[in-house]
Amino acid sequence: MQQNVSGRGVRIGIVAGEASGDLLGSHLIAALRKRMPNAEFVGIAGPKMQSAGAQTLFPMEKLAVRGYLEVLRHFREIHAIRRKLKRYFLQNPPDLFIGVDAPDFNLGLEKTLKTHGIPTIHYVSPSVWAWRRERVKKIANSVTHLLALFPFEPKIYQDAGVPVSYVGHPMADVIPDHPDRGAMRTQLKLPQEAVIIALLPGSRQSELHYMAELFIRTAQLIAVAQPDIRFLVPLVSRETRDYFESALHRLGGEALQLKILFGHAHDALTAANLALVASGTATLETALLKRPMVITYKLSKFSAFLMRRKAYLPYVGLPNVMAGRFIVPELLQEDATPENLAQAMLNLLQDKQVQAGLQAEFSSIHQQLRQNTAERACEAVMRYLPDWAAKT
Repeated sequence: MQQNVSGRGVRIGIVAGEASGDLLGSHLIAALRKRMPNAEFVGIAGPKMQSAGAQTLFPMEKLAVRGYLEVLRHFREIHAIRRKLKRYFLQNPPDLFIGVDAPDFNLGLEKTLKTHGIPTIHYVSPSVWAWRRERVKKIANSVTHLLALFPFEPKIYQDAGVPVSYVGHPMADVIPDHPDRGAMRTQLKLPQEAVIIALLPGSRQSELHYMAELFIRTAQLIAVAQPDIRFLVPLVSRETRDYFESALHRLGGEALQLKILFGHAHDALTAANLALVASGTATLETALLKRPMVITYKLSKFSAFLMRRKAYLPYVGLPNVMAGRFIVPELLQEDATPENLAQAMLNLLQDKQVQAGLQAEFSSIHQQLRQNTAERACEAVMRYLPDWAAKT
């Protein structure tokens, strides 16, 4: 086994808090393993990171909570996990720690490890460009280096004296320029001529608490207007699938031409004509797949109130943030009604010129974000493992 100068193999602590972080982390682990085949990765990992070789000490789903009230409900459990994780890493110090997104959880952990001499990499800038810019100071105190996914982020950190690297987004590397809708429909056994809408109500059970009924009622209204429309609903876990299916039965949605997929959001979007998407990373995936969309989101009223007070931008969807203007409709909170969403989707479906314009905008975003992200991130991480870098 390869070893560093201390006589043991390199050990990297790593924590991801949700599905998007699990994807990022898995790509980075794979790139690092090419350089260091016997490196150990331990922390909190989802299924993709575990498949890449990471050991998880706690279920990643425990951290997948969004919104102030939602976090408060789970605060004691989440706090206990972080306390145990701090103790573990201080008793078993890694050569380096990587926090993948999940800033509310990872930054506190990173600060403790950094003060004990452990280099800390934070992968994914918190959205300080959108809200709570005061976090930059906390980030500066917590991280040794930051890996930024978007091209407008590095200047914010450079101005604050935080070492930062722009690495692009890994989805832009793996998603083709022209996804093959016909081939995917054949693979999913869907008719080539059908109009198909992908429904992405979120990856967390806490999100479906607000979104499942909204998406189902919206689909029902769309189906009244266009009865032949089909729907694809990719859901990432057994819990979210069970929750959505329960809501579907409760609302009498069995008559919908609706197919639930276990995961496979990429496949659903590739097969679809357009999509209704909960705000978050899924909006970026939808844009990179060049699928016109409507963005929506609902939180508790209290969480939404607090977030709006701290917001800097008039939009929340990543395609709009990247474009610097509204290119995709956003219907949030009180505007997110089944009637409004159904009308927005039907308008988009009928306007081929708007669809073509969106696809051109999405192609431009794709080119900006295609940076061979995993390798760029790997290079930045390796700078903090000099003994290993010298061997590769």
